[in-house]
Amino acid sequence: MNNMSKSAKTVLKIFSGTVPCDVSELDLGITLKGGQSFRWKEIPENKYRGVFASSIWTLHQDSSQIFFTVHTSSLKSSKACKEQLEKYFRLDLSLRDNLIVWCSSDPKFSRFSSQVRGVRILDQNPTENLFSFICSANNHITRITKMIERMCENYGRKIGEVDGENYFDFPKIEDLSQEEVPQVLAKEGFGYRAKYIGNSAKKLMELGGIEFLESLHRYSGISYDDARKKLMVLPGVGPKVADCICLMSLGHLEAIPVDTHIYQVAKETYLPGLKKFSTSSGVYGEINRFFRDTWGSLAGWAQAIVFCSRIKSQERTGEDLEAQGPVKKTRKK
Repeated sequence: MNNMSKSAKTVLKIFSGTVPCDVSELDLGITLKGGQSFRWKEIPENKYRGVFASSIWTLHQDSSQIFFTVHTSSLKSSKACKEQLEKYFRLDLSLRDNLIVWCSSDPKFSRFSSQVRGVRILDQNPTENLFSFICSANNHITRITKMIERMCENYGRKIGEVDGENYFDFPKIEDLSQEEVPQVLAKEGFGYRAKYIGNSAKKLMELGGIEFLESLHRYSGISYDDARKKLMVLPGVGPKVADCICLMSLGHLEAIPVDTHIYQVAKETYLPGLKKFSTSSGVYGEINRFFRDTWGSLAGWAQAIVFCSRIKSQERTGEDLEAQGPVKKTRKK
């Protein structure tokens, strides 16, 4: 356990600024709290606070811009913070333009896109994304968030304190590969996922650590199918978790994480003849291929809109919210 990181005192710089962005292009609430990342919380005055890029971010928005305040020792200027935020939300891609494409290729899509606005796919750190979604199996957002918080407190470097609360970076792969990790996390309530995390971290270290994960990014030239296959050698990583990682941190925006929500949408609206769902069955691949063929190279983004539309309908009925796809799957030790 990284106790020294907890006691380290770091002087943080504070940068503030704005990013022009219409709320129809990005809705902070549904994007940050929609089951992609588990490091964000809502605070008073309609603001959101969370951690990424080894910095503590406080965000809010009006109809035409995002306001940010960053406590950081790693970013060096307000301009650098602005650029990091634009990258995190992939603001180089137009949601409006892609909605036109998706609604044109799929006449049924508008029934989902009309229910939500401003849904975007985050561009996350692959280490955090991987271990967060190992935690997501058979789980819901509230519990996953608490688990990630405890993991960071136990093994992450302390970034600093804001408004009396400590914030921690996500642990490095080598920190999670320590022998004690499964036992410590099991005591924190991780259940069988504690062993997956420790074993997956060890396997990653054997494969080359963060360099292995970075080699699976689209920019390295690897295909989506090959990246997905290589991820699935890791303990606790089945088809759905691999697709989440490909989509949210490795640049493969065609990836479709198929969970019970997406299965239900597919069966009710598109493929009524689907058989019973499990990630180990051919049904997963059938749904995955159908939506990639229907929605194209950014199909994973379209899927997120459908997923968030489903979440919104569940909120109205009071159902417990799952993450972006927890489903039962075959366990790999």
